[in-house]
Order: sequence, then C-alpha cells, then structure tokens
Amino acid sequence: MRKLLVLLLLACAIFGTLGPANAVTINVPASDPGGDWQGFMNVFELPSNGGGYAFGSGWGVNDLVTGWAGSTLSLAPNTVNDASPFWYVGGGAPGNPGNKIMEANYYKEVTGPLAGQAVTFQGKVLSNSLTSAHQAIVFVKDFAPDYSSSVDSFAFLTPGDFSVTLNTINDPARHVQYGFQVKGPNVWITDVGPFGSVQIGAVPEPASLAMGALGLMSLVGMRRRGR
Repeated sequence: MRKLLVLLLLACAIFGTLGPANAVTINVPASDPGGDWQGFMNVFELPSNGGGYAFGSGWGVNDLVTGWAGSTLSLAPNTVNDASPFWYVGGGAPGNPGNKIMEANYYKEVTGPLAGQAVTFQGKVLSNSLTSAHQAIVFVKDFAPDYSSSVDSFAFLTPGDFSVTLNTINDPARHVQYGFQVKGPNVWITDVGPFGSVQIGAVPEPASLAMGALGLMSLVGMRRRGR
C-alpha cells in the first residue's frame, strides 16, 4: 500500500495535478480561431539604419501572419501590404527585402484576476522552420497600469513542449499578457514561404494526463498481481 501511495504522489508530481493555490496554468487552446486574441506591432529601423525604435501600435490579428488550422496555430514572418520604400528597400516587389524590423505580438490580456499569481503558459512546438532572419518566442508579461514598463518571462520556440512562468505583481490594475512573438524584417507577401514558420499545438488536457497516471498505476498493480 505504501508503494502505491508513493507511486500516486510521484505521478501527481510528474503530471502536474498538484500545485500551490496561487498558481495558474494556462494551456494553448486546442482550437481558438478567434477568441479574444490581440495583436500589437513594434517597428524598428534596420540595424544598418541605426536600429532605432520607429513606432508601436495595436495591429489587427488578421494583419499578423498567424492563424489557426484546426488545433494548430501557425506563426510566420510579418508582411505589410504597402509597397512604399518606407517598408521595402526599393519598394514592395518580389525579391525586395524589408526595410523595417517587425516585432509582431499575438497575445491575450487579463487585467486584475492574474495579479499576484505564478502564471504559467504552456503548449507544444510541433515544428519551427524559421530561418536565422527571424526568431520566435513564447512569453508572459506583467505590464504597469499605464503600460510604461513590464516584467517579462519568455522562452525561444524550439520543437517540443514549452512552459513559461512569471510571478506577477500583486496589483489588480496591472495587465498580464501571454502569447507569442515573431521578430525580424518584414517580407513581401510572395516571399514568405522560404522564411519558414512555427507550428504550435496544445499540451494534453489534464483529464488525459490523469488517465495516463491511472494507467501507470494499473500497470504497476497488474505486475504486482503477476508476481
């Protein structure tokens, strides 16, 4: 009986069924084509032009190169539907490089309920074929009420499971964001493919994990009865 209890506690630790009361775990939804996802774009000059900050603004999620296909979220380098030389070297056309560094953020935001919590955002990177021109991260950010500063936790998106945790400040006026970011030069729409993409899926639901733990214990029980 003692061995069974030890195995049960070990399974709970492995599968995350136990945790402190002030911890919140958020899974990448299995399928969320709309929901309350938001977009924000920070724009910088190219390093060759000094790399200075140009501007930042809310960006429609439909203008980000991201989207859901069933249970899979896809992220890719950003494009701008404007042929101005402001955006593309020599003007927008196939083969012309981007003239800005785009930091595309795709995220959800919660104000109040996540204050003072250990917030974990987790999921699975199914694949990442981005070239060295772009990088992608997963993040949890805790913004001041006026968005003047933030405390961040992030991880680069590499194939496999990911889990990012941030201990948020206990102030209900602060804004907690969790989501994804792709950063690199903008790309003309017909040139996006060769620059790659990231495919993201959900981690197993807690019910599935619990069934896995029960299956493990059943197997142990069967082996004991077979002795």
